[in-house]
This record gives sequence, C-alpha cells and structure tokens, in this order.
Amino acid sequence: MECTVSWTGNAGTGSPMGFVAETGSGHVLAMDGAPDEAKPEIGGRNLAPRPMETLLAGTGGCTAYDVVLILKRGRHQVHRCSVKLTSERAEKDPKVFTKIHMHFTVAGKGIPAAAIERAISLSHDTYCSASVMLAKTATITTSFDLIDV
Repeated sequence: MECTVSWTGNAGTGSPMGFVAETGSGHVLAMDGAPDEAKPEIGGRNLAPRPMETLLAGTGGCTAYDVVLILKRGRHQVHRCSVKLTSERAEKDPKVFTKIHMHFTVAGKGIPAAAIERAISLSHDTYCSASVMLAKTATITTSFDLIDV
C-alpha cells in the first residue's frame, strides 16, 4: 500500500495549508488545515477535511466494512450500516486520539443483536487494523442500534 501526499500551497486550492493525497489505488483525497485567524498566511481555509478527520473517517470505513462483511458471511440480510465516530484528543502535542466512541446503526431483516455484537467485536479485536492501531493510544468504546426492516 502506498500514498503520496503533496502540498498544494496556494496553487489552485486557495489555502496555504492545502494537501492532496494520491493513493496507490488511483484515488485523490484533498485535505486542509484549520484557519488561523492570528496568522492567516500559515493557517488552512477549511476547504477540505483535516488530516486527523480523514484518519477517523478511514477507521470508521474500515470497521463498517468489516461489520457488513461479517454479517453478510453469516447470511444475515443487511440493508444499511453506518457508524458515527466521536473522539477526544490529547491537549498537548502530539495530540493523539485518547477516546473514540463508535456508534453503529445496522438495519436489516431478522438480524440477532448477538450477531451485530459479534461482528463489531471481531472487527475491533481481529480485522480492523486501523482501530487496533488507534487502540494503542485511545480507549475505544462501541454501541449499536438495530433497526429491523
């Protein structure tokens, strides 16, 4: 796996702290920094997600992917799955994530709650490398809602 992240400066982004990531799979992701009112020349313009937001989003994508795949392999009828991540970061540099809560909403027909609990647990303990990695600095908790459709 590889990724090249390039600083765009002011070149077409309108932000002195804009970056573009080009992934090994051929996709492009823009990132930007937070505005700095005291020093606008060094701050971002809030034109794209911040790098730590993309890390959190990637973790959500990793674990949601696992949960859906595990449920489908168990022959459960999954219609929708989403996960809302909320986090806290350390106050001092490096401002690592210290707490992450993931709330899943799974909709499907006749899915037992135990199957969802198992899928979430397998993701966090075995399959989702992003959440396993973040668990080195953050306490990760989970919850879920099941919607029977």
